[in-house]
This record gives sequence, C-alpha cells and structure tokens, in this order.
Amino acid sequence: MKSRNARQYIPAKFPAKGIMLNVNSKFMKKMQDTASPGHFVCRRMLILKTFLVILLWSTCLVSGYRGHAQERTTVTVNMTDVTLNEVITELKKQTKYDFFYNSELVKSKGRVSVRARNLDLREVLEQVLTPVGLEYAIQQDLITIRERRVQQEVAKIEMITVSGKVTDKDGNPVVGATVVIHGTTQGVATDVDGKYSLMTRPDDVLTISFIGYKTVEVKAASSVVVTLEDDSQVLDAVVVIGYGTVKKNDATGSVTAIKPDKISKGMTTNAQDMMTGKIAGVSVISNDGTPGGGATIRVRGGSSLNASNDPLIVIDGLAMDNDGVKGLSNPLSMVNPNDIETFTVLKDASATAIYGSRASNGVIIITTKKGAAGSAPKVSYDGNVSFGIRRNSLDVMSGDEFREYLSGVYGGTDKIPSPGLGTENTDWQDQIYRTAISHDHNVTVSGGLKHMPYRVSLGYTNQEGIVKTSNFERFTASVNVAPSFFNDYLKFNVNAKAMVAKNRYADGGAIGAAVAMDPTQPVYGDGEKFDTFGGFWQAIPTQEEGSLPYGDPNWLYTKNANATQNPLALLELKDDRSKSKSFVGNLEADYKFHFFPDMRIHANVGADYSEGRQNTVISPYSYSNHYFGWDGSEYSYKYNLSGNVYLQYSKTLENHFIDVMVGAEEQHFHRTGYSVGQGTRQDNGEAYNPTLRKNSAFGYHSTLVSFFGRLNYTLLDRYLFTATFRRDGTSRFREHWSNFPSVALAWKVKEEKFLKDVDVLSDLKVRVGWGITGQQNLGDNLDFPFMPLYTASGNGAYYPLGDIYYTTSRPKEYNKDLKWEETTTYNAGFDYAFLNGRISGSIDYYYRETKDLINTVKIAAGTNFNSRLISNIGSLKNTGLEFTINAKPIVTRDFTWDLGYNITWNKNEITKLTGGDDPDYFVAAGGISKGTGANIQAQKVGYAINSFYVYQQVYDKDGKPIENTFVDRNGDGIINASDKYIYKKPAGDVLMGLTSKMIWKQWDFSFSLRASLNNYVYNDVLAANASMGTIFSNGAFSNRPIAAVQLGFSGEGDYYYSDYFVQNASFLRCDNISLGYSFNNLFKSPAYGGINGRIYATVQNPFVITKYDGLDPEIGTDSNKNMGIDNNIYPRPTTFLLGLSLQF
Repeated sequence: MKSRNARQYIPAKFPAKGIMLNVNSKFMKKMQDTASPGHFVCRRMLILKTFLVILLWSTCLVSGYRGHAQERTTVTVNMTDVTLNEVITELKKQTKYDFFYNSELVKSKGRVSVRARNLDLREVLEQVLTPVGLEYAIQQDLITIRERRVQQEVAKIEMITVSGKVTDKDGNPVVGATVVIHGTTQGVATDVDGKYSLMTRPDDVLTISFIGYKTVEVKAASSVVVTLEDDSQVLDAVVVIGYGTVKKNDATGSVTAIKPDKISKGMTTNAQDMMTGKIAGVSVISNDGTPGGGATIRVRGGSSLNASNDPLIVIDGLAMDNDGVKGLSNPLSMVNPNDIETFTVLKDASATAIYGSRASNGVIIITTKKGAAGSAPKVSYDGNVSFGIRRNSLDVMSGDEFREYLSGVYGGTDKIPSPGLGTENTDWQDQIYRTAISHDHNVTVSGGLKHMPYRVSLGYTNQEGIVKTSNFERFTASVNVAPSFFNDYLKFNVNAKAMVAKNRYADGGAIGAAVAMDPTQPVYGDGEKFDTFGGFWQAIPTQEEGSLPYGDPNWLYTKNANATQNPLALLELKDDRSKSKSFVGNLEADYKFHFFPDMRIHANVGADYSEGRQNTVISPYSYSNHYFGWDGSEYSYKYNLSGNVYLQYSKTLENHFIDVMVGAEEQHFHRTGYSVGQGTRQDNGEAYNPTLRKNSAFGYHSTLVSFFGRLNYTLLDRYLFTATFRRDGTSRFREHWSNFPSVALAWKVKEEKFLKDVDVLSDLKVRVGWGITGQQNLGDNLDFPFMPLYTASGNGAYYPLGDIYYTTSRPKEYNKDLKWEETTTYNAGFDYAFLNGRISGSIDYYYRETKDLINTVKIAAGTNFNSRLISNIGSLKNTGLEFTINAKPIVTRDFTWDLGYNITWNKNEITKLTGGDDPDYFVAAGGISKGTGANIQAQKVGYAINSFYVYQQVYDKDGKPIENTFVDRNGDGIINASDKYIYKKPAGDVLMGLTSKMIWKQWDFSFSLRASLNNYVYNDVLAANASMGTIFSNGAFSNRPIAAVQLGFSGEGDYYYSDYFVQNASFLRCDNISLGYSFNNLFKSPAYGGINGRIYATVQNPFVITKYDGLDPEIGTDSNKNMGIDNNIYPRPTTFLLGLSLQF
C-alpha cells in the first residue's frame, strides 16, 4: 500500500501510471556504480564492466561536446487542452532527453495547449511551463522540471546516502526485504539485521517490499526506518477455475496453479515438459525420446480401463479433445511453451465437476500470455541450440564375443553352420545413433494501446532425434488482443494460434534390429547380389541356380525372412514423413451491466481445426517391402466447434459474499480421413496390394450439450461453501443425459481469533469436497456404440459383379445398454503458510471410485455381430495422499534459494468385474513380443490396473532361474495357466518431485529431480531375446544381450511368462541442471534504455539412478494397453543446451 504523502516521480513515457522513475540518465549510472549491490542490483562481470565504462566515457565526451556547442534541438507539437504529462511525453518521443519531475506538482497545473513547428525545444518549454509557474533546467541529457524559484540558479542535483532498517510489526528484522528506488531496478536487500544502505537523490522515493508484507513507499532521507505490515493481498492471488476465476485463498477445491519458471524450466519442446515433476498428483511421462513426441499425463492415477485416462485440456477457455491427427500428438502440441502464462490443474471433483462428463481424469487449464494496457511495445527473444547424445546402450555381444560363443557352442569355428560368420566387429547401435543438433527460436512483441493490450509471438523449432533420419520441425504463431470499452464494462479477449509441424519418423524396428543383428557382418555388402538390398549387407537364402523368386529376370535374390534386417537399411530405405497444420481460435466477450454492475454476462465461442498427412515411401530394396516397395499416404482431418455463455452475479453484503453463475455450452466434434497407397511390381509397373480411398475412408462425429451452474458463498470471510452442478447430454449413449454435482466446504482457520495473532502462521485453511464426474470418450470409431449400424468389411471382402469388385458391408456389434462411466471423489485437505509465506504448501487426501467401467471384453459366439463387445464391466478405486511444500530457506543480501518439493502416494484397485462370480476371472491386457496373441497383464478384482499376470519362477541353489520351471501354486501337480498369479504393477506407489533454484547476485543455478518408487516393468527386450537356442535359425544368425547369455535359456516352453522378467524399475531421474547469468542495460545510452537478458547452459536428462536392466525405467505409452512393457522404446537422450533470452 502506498503512503499518501509519498512524493512520486514518473518518466514521460509512463504518464498514466505515476509510479515509475526513468533511469536512462547519467545520474542513474552514477548511482549504479556507487550503490551497494543487492538482490535486484545489476552487477556486471569484469569484461562487461570494462565495456560499459568505455561506452560511458565515450558517451560523456559526445554529450559534453554537444552541450558545449549548444546544439539546437527542434520539435513540432500541436496539442490542445491536454495535460502537461501528455506534452512531456510527446517531447520525450521527439528528443533524446529524459525528464525528472514531481508527478503531483505537474498534475496540479491543469490542462495546457501548445503549437510549435520546428521550434527550439527551449522555446517550447518556456511556452508551456512559464504560464503555469514552472521552470526547467537542462543538465547534459536530463531536463528537470520544478516550481519556479525567484532569483535562484539551477544547481546540480546532489546525491545522499540513505541508511535504515526494515522490521515487522513486532520489531523483528525482515531479512532479504527489497529496497529499491521507485521505478528503477536500482536497490539493495536488507541484511540479517534488517539493515540497508544506498545512494539516492534527495527527492527520490524508496519502495520497500517482501513476500507476505504490504509494500511501503517512503521519501528518501538520511535515515529511514520502516515497519512492514502483513499483507492479506498475498493470499488474494487469482487462480483460473472452470468458467471463471477465484482468489487462491477462497478456493475450496484441490487446485494447483503454477507459472512456468524461465530459469528452471530446462528444455521444453512441448507444453507438458513444463509440468513434469512440478505438481503433486500429476504424472507426466514422455512416451519416449522421439523428437516432438507426446506424453502420458495422469492426474491422481487412471480412472478407466479402456476409455481415455487423459485429463481434459482447456486452452484460454476452449475445451479441447485429446485426439491428434497425423503428426500432431495431442492438444498440448498446438501451444508454443513460450506462450504459456500459467497452468492450473483441477484435481478433485469439487473443482472438476463443472466440466461434467469430460473431467473424470482431472482438468488442465492453460492460460496464454497477454500484453499490458497502456504499455510501450516490448520486443523479446528466446532461443537456444542443443546437442543430444545417447545416454546408454544395451549391452550385447561384440563380433569377437559372438564368434567365440558360437565356436564354443558348435565345438569349433569350422563347425559353425553355413553360411557362417563374418569377420567384422560391427556395433550396430553405433550405426543407428548420432549426435542430434537442435535449435529453437521465439520472438515476441507485446504492449498495449490505451485500452487494447496486444501480444504477437512467432516460434520456430527444429529438433533432431538421436536415431538417424528422425526429425521434428515446427512453426508457431500466436496473436492475442484484449480491448476494453466503457471503462472496462465491456471486455473482449481474442486468441488465435496456428502451427505447422513436420515430422520425419525413424523406423522403430531399427532399435530392436540393432540389438539382434549379427555383429560379425559389415554394414554394406560386397558383391552384386547386395544390389537388390540397396548395397546394404543382408542375409540372403540359398537359392537354386536359375530360380526367379519374383518371376523377374532382373531380380535374382530375395530376403531371408528369418533374418534380422540391417538396422541402418531400415532407416535409410524408408522415408516416413508427416505434415500437420492446426489452428485454434476463440473470442471471449464479458459485459458488466451498467444498470446492474454486480451482474455480468460472459460468452466464449471458438473452434480448432487440424489436418495431417503422413506419407510413407519404402524402397523396393528394403527388407520389409522387398521388391514391391510401398508408396502410401494417410490423411486425417478434424474440426471442433464450441460455444458457451454464462451469467454471473456477485455481491458483498456486510459479512456475506455470494457468487452465483449459470450457463450453457455446446460442442461438436468431427473427424474424417482416408488412406491410399500401393506397392509396385518392378518388371511391369503393376500395382501390388493397393489401398484405395473408397475402402479406407472414415468419418466420425459426436455432440455434447451441457447446462451448468455454480454457487459460492462466504460468511465472515472465513467460512466458504461451493456447490456446482452440470447436466451433460452426449450423442454416444442411448440414455443421453446425466447429472454431475459437487459440494465443497472450506474454513480459513487462520482468521479465527485463537490464531489471528499467531504471527509465525501466515495461512491455514481446511477444505473438504465431494463430487461426481463422468467419462464418455470411447475413441473415434465408437461414436454411436449403442446403435445397430453397418460398417465396411476389411480388405479382401469384396463382391464380384462382372469385372468390378465392390466393397461389402457387415453389421457392426453394438451395445444398447452402454452408459457413462461415473467417478465419485471425496477430498480433504488443508493449505498452510508460515513466516509470511516463506514456507507454504498443501496436504490432500482423496478417495475416488469409478463405477460402470468401460472395456472391450470377449462375449459368447452368436450373441452379437462380433466376438468382442464394448461393455460396462465393473468398478475401481484410487486412494491417495499428496504433500507439497515451497520454501525460501535462505534470503540474504546477495543470495536467495527457492525450493519446491512434492510427493504423491496412490493406490489403485479394481473392485468389481461383471464377467462372472469366478474369483479367477480376469480381462487380459498388455501384449508382448513372444507367443501368438500373448498377454502379460490382467485386469482382476482386488488388484491394480494392468497388473502383471505371470508364473512364479523357480531358482536353483545359486539363485539362477531354471528355464520353464515354475511354482505349482494351486498344488494340483500340473503347471498350467491356473498357476499364474498377479505380481506387481506398472504404476509407482510413490512419485516425488524436487525443484531447486538459487540466485547469487546475477548468477542463477537450478536443478529438477524426479523419483518413482515401486513401479515395475516387463523387460520385453530381454524376454524376446532370451532364447539362446534360436541364435541360429533357418540359415540366419542373431545376436543376444549379455544378460540373455548369462541366463542361458534355450527357448523351451512359456519361459517368457516368468515373473523373472518383471523387474523393479524404481528410479531417480535428474530432469535438468541449469546455470545462468542475467544482465541489465546492455548498450544503454541516453537515447536507449538498453537490453536486459540472460545467457544460460542446461543439461537435460544427465543421469538416472535405477536397478532396471533395460535402457530406461520410465515406460510411457499413449494408450492404456501397454503401460509398463519395455519393447525397444526410442531412448531419451542426454541434451546439452545453450540459451539466450533478450528483452529489448
């Protein structure tokens, strides 16, 4: 709060604010050189100091010469009935002078008029100032305006030393309080005794602030002692919720809002990267290391088996669908991370129920950055260049080890079967990986006219993958304007975002092929027979002389179908690219009624459109499409339309506050696409196995209509009540409508008398909530699963009529009784803060139960038109505890340390399956590489989702697993499927995140750590390659991991169902480490305010601590079906990044 008697000085370029002091003067430079450094004091490195001293000296020489020569400065002004502030602003624009004056004095002089055409500046100043009793003085590049003094010469403005102390209301020193000259970054931080000292002008105003206290402004004097009062407004920070905002201290639900930290953000190609490890209860796992790849995001565990577990994404008030198109992984890919202002995560039902049937998995609300009304244009640049390398490799046999092993197996090198081994030592993993060079650039222009803030940004990203040929390229553009009219009674907010993304995908099979490829063979073959493989070495079967495998005399050789494909050939002989375009736009209008200002109406209409094309060209020399090759394209298009309107009434009546909101919303979702492609015979050019558009075209659409409302009531500013209700109607179920209510209570305990005077406690609020949310996102091809429909038959199901073959249709399976999934959530928690907010956080306990789970299950033959049917099959529950703490452990004159830590414990359990009363009933899940249709996971009552369903391994006396030998768990003397049991699960019991940021003077250092405990992974890479008995099969050799050699399995029976391959994948990962240096006023001159910026270096994914044997313990997919199964994922690289941020 500002002191009423404080004198305020402003520069000409900020006339409306009245709170800023221009620092573009020689005097400020002198102050910066003489003032004591502090938290906000700009200090330069030696080389930068030397450069600026030379620049300052040169500038002074030029200024001195200009003053000596009395250079004439002319201006042209034509202004009528304007304030003196407006005149000064115009003079500032036309000259290189800074102005120093008392804003209240100038304001008191009323309005003036001036007309001048190419007149000397001095004449214009006399014309304007003399009639109102003011005078001026010009010293170098500074013009001082003050009350006219009779017969007094203009004197130099002297500097004084201000010393003092900052205390709280109890007289305790406030350590680390900021004391700055108003309107500048020149200042200091108080020491451990609350004391400070700095140089100022006699008429300067000092601003003293510290988190948790009210800001105070006082006039400079030789001694200034200040007492800071507690600031309740710190708790009034606004967070975005569904269809509106609420003060953070008045929120009754479990809501977490974060503002991305530019210092500790690390490398952020996609928006989800900015949330990783930052929010309790939110798990963000990148699917793999693919450039531009998506992520699996879970809020408080999964709530569904087969329907979507993804949270609802809301971007600037526009609810998105989670389906991408070719080349676009998810809605978060459409937002440039540099444009994001805040993330708000709604976690419990009392917060999410307002979104009804789309909110069972939580809601993530993204608000993008905007300009500031009345501010001058600001230009900023953020860019970086990075180098990514392979963090580790799978340990496999080298060429020499492979030859030695087989020599031992067959009793000598000469007894190794034909075609024998080569002489090379090829590291196939080295052949497919590379150092990936990437760069990212963002330019932003923001500012505001008097009533219209604006912001425009452009972004470009080019990210190479560490697997050869993979690449991601993205262009983004974003525009926001937010005009207001009629004294802010009518406000608009217009957002438009566009993106073009280009991907080149590496063939995922190359990673597994690099593990299994014969290491004794060369990369390229020697001889004409390898010409049919593009020159790459490949195993070729023995053929009878004169045989023509394809009936083509020019193509004499074919592949060995049992051999591993040359991994480099897999990459080089396949060109798989996609290009996607997307646009998201919305218009918000908010009108506060003139005749009834307590009521407002808010409308939001928007649309998003995306299209994508993936074109795949495979050479006829390839292994996968040998001779015929492939040239095909997949096209997908989607557009969604959305509109909502709500009426809100807010009123404070003595000790009561009431806020009522009612509204309606309608959304339409449309998706179409098709595929075309063919192989080609090399001898005659005929099409081979073509895919036709008429056979592959599809189209889906759905509609959601909603009515919603919310009531907020506050009594005595400490007892809070919130109730929401939403009624959703969907086109996806026969019973279209369902209701989703919620209720929440909160108690601001800190406001009670018995805690009011407990100074160490800044905030304490208790919250409880209950609510119901729904789920109706079944996938694109299930828009009308309750209706009897026809669908096109698969390829090959044609009906001949003459010479024409027509595609046939067949009845599609349907379930007229299919209905919503519904999740009921109970939440209890409290928010706390100590030491005026230096320590703050929250603790939450939740219980979530989902009933009528949707899943696809097997059904009796003849009961429907398929052997599998999507059905409501049961229920599950999630129980969890979340803890968050944010602290400033150290705040001193030159050093501050911010620390954030969160931990989440979650237990997931299926409580009911309606497939029968058999206690052994389960639904199979989690496909693996070995076996035909083999599954390694099961959904079973009493256990977590996707639990592993395996045999219990038997070990010898040395602890080594005995192949295909399992425990007879039911004691019937037979080892069969009845002996399988549930063993472990993919999801961790405990998730933790730690973020640390330290700032010393102008240096900063930060790091982020993340941990997962008791999560397990099925090592499919090891299991699929564990059979040493098939190291030579059908005329081809294949390599094995060292771990498989040590196992010594021959490949008998169902060994791959052993719990031995389910491994503990608990880990501690360092997401990033960053070191930066910030600088201010670079290249500053009397005419230019200088450049502020930061240069930094970051290491992304530097280390992972784990006992897991595979490449990476963190396994994520974009579906529910293969969580926790490691099958040759694209490895996450370690990335070294150099970045630069500039504000012009």
